[in-house]
Amino acid sequence: MKKPIDPGSIPGPRILYSKKMEQSTDMNWHDKYYKLLLLIPIILLIISLVYMGSFYSKNNDFVNKDISLTGGTSITIYEKIDVPSLEEFLLGNIDDINIKEIYDLVTREQIAIIIETKASEIETKELLEWYLGYELVNGENASFEFTGSSLSESFYKQLLIAILFAFILMAIVVFFIFRTFVPSMAVIIAAFADILMTLTVINIFEMKISSAGIVAFLMLIGYSVDTDILLTTRILKRDEGSLNERIYGAFKTGLTMTLTSLLAMAFALFVVKSFSIILTQIFTILVIGLGFDILNTWITNASILKWYVEKKK
Repeated sequence: MKKPIDPGSIPGPRILYSKKMEQSTDMNWHDKYYKLLLLIPIILLIISLVYMGSFYSKNNDFVNKDISLTGGTSITIYEKIDVPSLEEFLLGNIDDINIKEIYDLVTREQIAIIIETKASEIETKELLEWYLGYELVNGENASFEFTGSSLSESFYKQLLIAILFAFILMAIVVFFIFRTFVPSMAVIIAAFADILMTLTVINIFEMKISSAGIVAFLMLIGYSVDTDILLTTRILKRDEGSLNERIYGAFKTGLTMTLTSLLAMAFALFVVKSFSIILTQIFTILVIGLGFDILNTWITNASILKWYVEKKK
């Protein structure tokens, strides 16, 4: 008589059973604590709102703007220069000066510096020539750019209007897709929190935002919404599996999407940091924003949706 086969000795079912048990344990933990987890993004959101309120009262604006948004002079010098010494000299003669260094990607040697100031082009050029001891010629050893304050202010207002319209249109599309108040508001709150928290970090580190930085916030709206829509669609518009299984499936897909983008942005930031100020600012904002997107999608949005579905049932 043959000895009965122990089901646990079969590799396939045992592995499958183990994975299901692990997933079940994780989601049971989530069932117990997901409402408490929601306190983390709520506290961060409150801190961000308080900080931005204080920042606006002091600066009468939501960001530190560079000369592309305030107006001023930008001079690029294609020489190797002692930046600390030059900065000390200019600060004694010109207010509100900002110097950036550009390096060769391979050798890491300084190949140029960019001087930004609200002073006039003629005044800045004369001071630099006196310090350097030679003439700066546009197109040869230097390049000059000047932007008027009225033009920059008008451009800044148009960019803010573009962000506002993009956010409103995003909200309309979300409401049209789901046609339910709480899930739609959860998506909008998560996207708003991504932008607000990113802006708070940018201001804490005193980064001066250019027109490229405003465009990066436009891109962040799109990056923020896609995983939220994925999660909401899986939970509300699909019937297969339990609620926890649908959340877990969306989590695996969405986190893979976000981490792929985040790692690509982080690598790009490392590469362009030494030679492109514009790209550096764009990638910095996106890296910070995608980090907050993980928090706000898989804690804020997921917790609100789970709470909503359980109460509705």
